[in-house]
Amino acid sequence: MPTPFFNDGSIDFDQLQSDAKRLESSGVDGLVPVGSTGESATLTPDEHIEVVETISDVVKEIPIIAGSGSNSTREAVILSRRSADAGADALLLISPYYNKPEPAGMESHFLTIADSVDIPQIIYNVPSRTGRDIELKTTKALASHENIVGYKAASGNLSFITDVIESTRNENFQVVSGDDELTLPILCLGGVGVISVAANIAPELVCDLVRSILPGHSHDFNRALKLNRKLLPIFRGLFIESNPIPIKEAMSIKYNSPPFFRLPMSRISIPNRETILNLLDVLDKIEKDI
Repeated sequence: MPTPFFNDGSIDFDQLQSDAKRLESSGVDGLVPVGSTGESATLTPDEHIEVVETISDVVKEIPIIAGSGSNSTREAVILSRRSADAGADALLLISPYYNKPEPAGMESHFLTIADSVDIPQIIYNVPSRTGRDIELKTTKALASHENIVGYKAASGNLSFITDVIESTRNENFQVVSGDDELTLPILCLGGVGVISVAANIAPELVCDLVRSILPGHSHDFNRALKLNRKLLPIFRGLFIESNPIPIKEAMSIKYNSPPFFRLPMSRISIPNRETILNLLDVLDKIEKDI
C-alpha cells in the first residue's frame, strides 16, 4: 500500500482507511503498509505506527503485514515491537541497506528481531535497493526459526529464487514474489503468492492470476497464462519511474486519491503520465474482457 499524503506532506489518514477497506473488499489476502511502496524511508517512527494503527482500526478480516525493517538492528526491533502492539499480524523485514553487512551480521540481524518479537516475519530480499543479497546459506539458517515464515523474492534472479524454494521446502517457510512481472514463474517454481504493487489498482485480477495457479483453487494454468500476458504491460508500466511514483499517479487517476509525495520523491513526468493514462485504458479493457 502507498501512503497517501496531503499537499503539505502530512498523512491523509482518511484516504488511507478508504484504500484499506477497498482492498479488503476486493478479496486480497493481506495488506502491506509502510514498505518501500509506502515511502517508509520518509516516515518518522511515530508516523509508521500511526499508519499501522489507522489500518488496523478498519481492517478485521485479513492480516496486516507491516514493514518494520531498518539498517539498524536496534531500530528494527523497536519498530517491530511497536508495529505488533499497533495491530500488525506479521512483519515484512527488508535486509539492512547501505551498510551492507556480511552474512554473519545479516543472519544475526534477522535472528535478533525474530527472538525479540513473537509474530510471523517475512524477510525481504531486494538487492537493487539494499546493495546486497541475503545469501542462500543465510536464508536456509533463518528458515529454521519458528517466527521467520516467509521470504519476499525481489532479486529478479529466478535461478537463485529456485534455490531458495528448493532448499527450504522442509521448513515452515514460504516464498512469495516481490516483483509483479515474475509472479507467474515464481508460482510455477513453488512460490505461494505475491506482495504486489499492481494489486493497488487491479486487486481482483492479481488475485485471479495467483489463484489460477495455486493448488486448492481453480488450478487453471491457461487462465493464469492469459491473465499474465494481458497484465504484463501494467506490471512493467508501473515501474516506468521509481516506485511508488507510477502507482500513486495511477491511483490518483483511477480513484481520485492524492498524488503527493515527500521529497526526495516527486510527481511523475508529463510524458510518463500519458503512459499511465494509456495503461489505465488497457486495464479497463482487461477488466471488461476477463
